[in-house]
Amino acid sequence: MMAGVGELADDIGVVIVGGGLAGSEAAWQIARRNIRVSLVEMRPCMMTPAHTTSDLAELVCSNSLGSDSFRNASGVLKEELRIFGSLIMRCAEGARIPAGSALAVERHRFSRLVSSYIRRSPNICVLREEVASIPLHRPCIIASGPLTSERLARSIAELTGEDSLYFYDAVAPIVTLESLDMSRVFWGSRYGRGGDDYLNCPMTKEEYDRFYDALVSARTAPLHEFEDMKVFEACMPVETLAKRGRESLAYGPLRPVGLRDPRTGKRPYAVVQLRPENVSRSLLNLVGFQTRLTWDEQRRVFRMIPGLGNAEFVRYGVMHRNTFINSPKILLPTLQCQHDDGLFFAGQISGVEGYLESAASGLVAGVNAARLVLGLPPFRFPKETIIGALCDYVSTQRADAFQPMNANFGILPKLDTKRQTKADRLAIAAFSLKTTRDFEKSIRC
Repeated sequence: MMAGVGELADDIGVVIVGGGLAGSEAAWQIARRNIRVSLVEMRPCMMTPAHTTSDLAELVCSNSLGSDSFRNASGVLKEELRIFGSLIMRCAEGARIPAGSALAVERHRFSRLVSSYIRRSPNICVLREEVASIPLHRPCIIASGPLTSERLARSIAELTGEDSLYFYDAVAPIVTLESLDMSRVFWGSRYGRGGDDYLNCPMTKEEYDRFYDALVSARTAPLHEFEDMKVFEACMPVETLAKRGRESLAYGPLRPVGLRDPRTGKRPYAVVQLRPENVSRSLLNLVGFQTRLTWDEQRRVFRMIPGLGNAEFVRYGVMHRNTFINSPKILLPTLQCQHDDGLFFAGQISGVEGYLESAASGLVAGVNAARLVLGLPPFRFPKETIIGALCDYVSTQRADAFQPMNANFGILPKLDTKRQTKADRLAIAAFSLKTTRDFEKSIRC
């Protein structure tokens, strides 16, 4: 029987609460520095509304980790993580499936790989229990994720003196390939980049209008009366986006640019793209279709999409509450608490948004927690890197208007967004990666 959090072994150097991407990455970075770490994950003893397994680093939303191109900040972030020996990137490459210029993974293989590496590390002890209050052990990393349990969330609010902020995150449905009408759809990527990695459902103007009218009038799942609706822009439910205007989808997730229907040789009026969830491409995710429609309405409305008339849904879209702290009032750029330098926050609870952004914050917290154990001062990652810029953003922005942030070139210092040509972005990426490589050499310990 494993010891509980209150009965940790004497040689435990760092306690981590939460076994998601941030917690797993933090544990790996600490363990590879030959420091013992206790990683505490409440699943399966206590599940969340979004998780379905007890695996570490389970992906509950999309299976895409974003663009792999250096013209995109997400691609630069991936390379920065590789440079620092990221476990999450190692496992993502091991579970990779075709997705054009994006890095997408077979989600179950990915989480099983992360779990396997963590389980086999002699320096990591995994405990399965709910942590109801912030542990007294220091250093301690809170990486409990956007679905932090209510008791721990209360403890965090009491410690920080700040009420937790929150927004709502929506998950897209998944359908089976064999249930689709392949005569109505075609494989391909925008502008032919990446091969035939997406299944495209082309719409005429009439089909789009019928679908739009059904979507904006469909029933949504009710929220609790005490829950105020705050939706993070990048995870906007498709029906919420649609209500911004009739063409909002045609110019958003259903934009047809770079695609031609091989049956007509013309660009469709709108296109719904489906991204494979696994190597065999038997499961497909409706790209951009995060939703909180009721399940009955999802079947009715989404089956109006060409080719999806008899679609079999293996997962419906759901919506759940994401919790994050008011980081600019609480955190330093090292991800330490301002009033308790042995306490770190990492992952989406710290105010970063996205899978790899969470892993990056876990890497920073892990490196700095390890340095505390070794009696060394923590590092502030350079603001000229995507990782450092994210940490700077969550710790220095206006606290009265703080919102979660994805990786993007706009958070880098002195970036003239009016001059972001492709050449500019490649130069920015090159400088960021050179800075990362130089910094990584300096922090080896």
